[in-house]
Amino acid sequence: METAVAEQIENGRYAQCIAASKKVYWDIDNDVIRGREFDFSKRFLPDTLSKVDELEFLGEDEKRFMTQVQGRTYANTFGLVERFISAKVLEVSRDHWLGDQTALEALVRFSNEELKHQELFRRIERMVGRGMPAGYSYRPQPNDVAGAVLSKSTWSVLALTCHIEIFVQAHYRESIDPVQQVDGLFKDVFRYHWMEEAQHATLDELEWQREDDKLSAAERDQAVTDLIALVGAVDGILQMQSKADTEYFVAVSGRMFSADQRQRIEDTVLKAYRWQYIVSGVQHPRFAARLGSLISEAQMQRIGEALAGIMG
Repeated sequence: METAVAEQIENGRYAQCIAASKKVYWDIDNDVIRGREFDFSKRFLPDTLSKVDELEFLGEDEKRFMTQVQGRTYANTFGLVERFISAKVLEVSRDHWLGDQTALEALVRFSNEELKHQELFRRIERMVGRGMPAGYSYRPQPNDVAGAVLSKSTWSVLALTCHIEIFVQAHYRESIDPVQQVDGLFKDVFRYHWMEEAQHATLDELEWQREDDKLSAAERDQAVTDLIALVGAVDGILQMQSKADTEYFVAVSGRMFSADQRQRIEDTVLKAYRWQYIVSGVQHPRFAARLGSLISEAQMQRIGEALAGIMG
């Protein structure tokens, strides 16, 4: 009886995600872009995400440009992670093919929306590229990264995915939406992105729990090891891109920076990227509670020790 009630509740959550997906559906051209271009007289990312106001030796125009460089990378990185998210969602949907068709529909819609998000971010890259000086380079290769991520256990990939889609919501609600000084089109890109990621996070939690129910204690411990490795790989990407973005910023800034200033710029950009893609998610109460409900205190301590250098 209890099992039947739990299954009914779970089915209801999948159904709610379908209803939310239908309610917030949007089109890239008609709803998001609407014939607009980016306004490069405005910041793209607010200071809570970009950390540029910590660089007191930069002028206001330089700070604004740095938020645009970071905003370009911010969009590209979401396009990158959604490559492996879409693939993993299609993979886990297999378990529902001949079973719960409501769950299957919810996951198919999830994957379709992630494919749309990838196209949105490819469009944004082309549009931003038209308005910025030549020389920018996004170094990570989406297919290579996706292949590496998908080689890890499903539990760890779903954990990373849930982490990402929870912080997406927090970034928009707490940082991007309240700030009036950022470009309106850039804000809209992440408003519409947020609207669909809200139900994705719920589906992540459902599938992560379902996967966790299959594991032995030893398999779960290995999955925790995989999650630590994945977060470390994300940090490697952030280190690589923060260096590339600093080199680009310095090259096109039109003035000389001392070696100490260059290092401070790179350190601040890395700090911002770590906050955006690791720290803000790890520290989010919803993610922390979900992770804590699935693993032991010893495993949580192991994760904390592994992330200590990243968390600062």
